[in-house]
Amino acid sequence: MASKKYSDVNLYDLLGISLESDQNEIRKAYRKKALECHPDKNPDNPKAVERFHELSKALEILTDESARAAYDKVLKAKKAAELRSRQLDGKRQKLKLELEERERAALHKLAKSQPYSTVAKSDEEVLHEQIERLRREGSRLLEEEQRAMQEQFRRNHAEQQKLQQQPVQFDSAQHRIKMKWKAEPGQDYTQQELLKYLKKYGDVVALVVNSKRRGRAMVELATREACDMVLAYEKGDPAKPLHFEWVTPPAADKQTTKSATTGCSASSTDYEDLVMRKLRQAEERKRLIEQMMKDEEGE
Repeated sequence: MASKKYSDVNLYDLLGISLESDQNEIRKAYRKKALECHPDKNPDNPKAVERFHELSKALEILTDESARAAYDKVLKAKKAAELRSRQLDGKRQKLKLELEERERAALHKLAKSQPYSTVAKSDEEVLHEQIERLRREGSRLLEEEQRAMQEQFRRNHAEQQKLQQQPVQFDSAQHRIKMKWKAEPGQDYTQQELLKYLKKYGDVVALVVNSKRRGRAMVELATREACDMVLAYEKGDPAKPLHFEWVTPPAADKQTTKSATTGCSASSTDYEDLVMRKLRQAEERKRLIEQMMKDEEGE
């Protein structure tokens, strides 16, 4: 806005408020808009910095009684002139512009010939003087608002950082796993058999075997770790291999679901570390696995 005359910018539209807005509404609108384009939030966007300065100048002018009165007078005069211009045809509009240009030239000539006379100042000159006064004096309100906004920006940033550091809660009901196998005569799985394979990795919240379509089931595991290990490692009985995949994968994994379901070697080391850690931390689960293996050998 430094390259523009302030009279050419609708400061009310810039803040998204009306001409009747009071001080509180102006300050509230400024804080909302300025936070969006704060330089700290947009370090690589020069347009955001320019916008931030425009908003600051709008606050400075509209919260000063004298400057706002001068600005409102110019703004209303321009709107009235625009309305009249739209009502004129092309020829009359041209004559009007020529007349206004002659009037400006005459006033300028008069001002030069009588520098100390009491020639009436135009509305735009009055506005310019008010803006220069604000520049010299500085706006305490603007400084206060910018300090408060800076503090709010820091708090928001700190809260976002804190949220990002918190572990994401896994909602098992939203991320179930579907199971498939080739269901030939004598090659089918019972629910108990499936549970033996799945319980090795963690708590099974629910397991439903499709009674209408053989070779299909769905399982809900209590933890994300259990889901990851099942997807990466579990194959079931080699004679009737099991295939697992997400029904709805977690958002962060949508691009890697394929590699997770096939247990690709690129991530196998991570999964192995996870399995070993789980086994070391849960001796009871280890004994359960050993017992399950013995039961299978005896069947």
